[in-house]
This record gives sequence, structure tokens and C-alpha cells, in this order.
Amino acid sequence: MKSAICEMLGVEFPLVAFSHCRNVVAAVSRAGGFGVLGATAFTAEELELELKWIDENIGGKPYGVDVLIPENIATKNEKSSTAGSLGSRIPQGHRDFVHNLLARYDVEQPQKRDRAEGQESKRRLNLQEDSVMPLLEVSFRHPIRLIANALGVPPQSMLDLGRKHGVPVAALIGAKEHAVRQVKAGVDIIIAEGWEAGGHCSEVSTMVLIPDVLKAIKPIRNVPVLAAGGIATGRQMAACMALGAAGVWTGSVWLTTAESDLPEIIKEKLLAATSRDTVRSRCRTGKFSRQLKSAWTEAWEGPDSPGPLPMPFQTVLSEPALRMALRAAERGNKKAAELVTYWVGQCVGLVDSVKSSRAVVQEFMEEFAEATAEMQALAEG
Repeated sequence: MKSAICEMLGVEFPLVAFSHCRNVVAAVSRAGGFGVLGATAFTAEELELELKWIDENIGGKPYGVDVLIPENIATKNEKSSTAGSLGSRIPQGHRDFVHNLLARYDVEQPQKRDRAEGQESKRRLNLQEDSVMPLLEVSFRHPIRLIANALGVPPQSMLDLGRKHGVPVAALIGAKEHAVRQVKAGVDIIIAEGWEAGGHCSEVSTMVLIPDVLKAIKPIRNVPVLAAGGIATGRQMAACMALGAAGVWTGSVWLTTAESDLPEIIKEKLLAATSRDTVRSRCRTGKFSRQLKSAWTEAWEGPDSPGPLPMPFQTVLSEPALRMALRAAERGNKKAAELVTYWVGQCVGLVDSVKSSRAVVQEFMEEFAEATAEMQALAEG
């Protein structure tokens, strides 16, 4: 296929797969797509091991890395902090709300911090330039073909590293004005992520966002756009490219693949969900992100909720609680299972069985070919 994205990334089919799981990244790239590893949760040492494993198991195929450096964050002018230091600044009312919510669903809460939790409290949140820079330095020591950033214009240091190593820099956006800022800043690829997407997403649907962005950036510079948001089939991919996208960025469709390392209880909930079983809420990170509806998301929207805290404080509050609920659910606590949630887009309703990542890539290719052939036949009358 002739596409600007194919040329930039070194692939023949412009299907980009974002995943936090190295097995998915490698499997997608080996199958002809382009895997991107979400690196935010790793330390530099952990990321080095992940990328080394990918290099050894990807068969020489191209892949990329994604980081998260928000422009707007409550701790923007501070040096990056540990989860423990930020946790001490969370209001008692929010602590009590979470404690009572977990208790209501019979989730056991430790009276004293154990060693694992103590180590976790020392972990830095990779949400600011100084804490992400070690991840970038590790990434550029490997043969990556893309580096991407979400929630704002990448810092100049990231853009400079991309230029130095000849690696395209991509940015996720949710509005045309964001795309204009990114193009003027010098990014190489725009990832336009619509309302339907899992995780942090737009207020505008993918169907509207793609032409809106393309029209806005055209007078400035020719930058390829990847469409994102609720895309789980080859026919949807064809539709996005008919709108002018140079390819697609996908995430949710890989969560339930055979290679995914998500806990089985989350996979089961995702496979059982319909397209109406997601919600766009601030209850997990402090910024709006789409996730599976659960007792957790409903409680934060309820009358007793103290309201979500800004990023990163809501993350520090919610993540340990959700991990406790997940562990309780995995031990057989059915009430705790009602709290379990995960980031996923509205296309969750289109995914109802476990398939290999290779099979998903193949289905994308086949459906894309069918859709484009049908459109060509219509054009020919």
C-alpha cells in the first residue's frame, strides 16, 4: 500500500497497534502491522528489558514507543514526585471516600503498608519531562521507528532526540486546534483520537475529527494523520482512510488477544461488554478517559462523590485502590469484581472472542481489501 505512514514507519500496511504488552507489540509487527509499546508505567531499567526482549523476538520488524507528558498537570512546575510524596497531599475526604467504597465491596485493605506497597510508593510517576527523559534515552538506544507523546505538545528535548536519531515524532490530539499547535511545533505525525477511543480521548467523534483536523493543518504543513478512536475492523480502517487518514492507530482491539497480559477477569468483562458499556470519566486519572463502566465509575459520578482530583493526584488515589479490588476479585470476591474496570473504547462491543494478534491483523487486511474493492466497484458504476 502506498501511504506516507507506510514509508515513514517501514511497513506495508498502516495499521498501528498501541499496547502495554510487549508480546502484542512483537506479534503485530511480525504479522505486518506496526506495534507501539506504552512505556509510561515502566522504570528506565524495566523499559530496557522490555525493548531488549522485543528486539530479540520481533524478527527485525519495525516498532515504536509511546510516552505521556501532559502539558496541563497540577504538578507542572514541580520536579517529578514519587507516588508516596504526592499521596500525602490527597485530602482526607477523598481518602475516606475510597476507603468506604472498597469496604462496601468487601475489599480487604491492609492496616500497614507492606514491602511491595512501600516500594510502589517510591516509584516516580512518569508524567513530566525530567522523569520521562530516562525512558526516551533508553528508547533511542534501540531501533525504534516511532516515538509518540500524548496529552500535549512534546517537549523540545523529545523533538530534538527524534531529529537526532531520525525517528518520526508523533502526537495524540483530540481537537483541530491541538493539531495546529502540534504541526507548528514540528511533530511529524498527528494521531487524531476521537470520542469513541479508550483512555484519554476527544469530545469530538472520529468521523468528524479526521476531516476537521486535515482541513485545519493543510495550510500549514503536509503532516500525515493517523485516525484513532473505536476502530476494531478493516472496514472502519477503510472508512477512515476514505476520510483522508494515512492509516489508523488502534488499542482496544488488542486487549483481549491471546498475547495480551491483561488479567483474565478484565478480559472476561471486556468480552462480555457491549458498545454502550463504557463511560468517559475523570475518576481514574483526573482527566477524561474512556473506560469500562463499573461500580467504581458509578460511585465517582454519584451524589456522595467528593469529585475527582486533578492529574496526577487522582491517579495516585485510584490506582492502588483498583489494584486491591482486582486482587480481591481474582481471589473469588464477586462483589469486588463489580469495581474492576479498564480503559477501553466503544468498539469493545465489536470484540467478542479471543484471537491471536496475527489473526486480528489478517482480518484487518482482508476486510480493508473487501471494503476498498466494493467502493471501487461502486465508483466504476
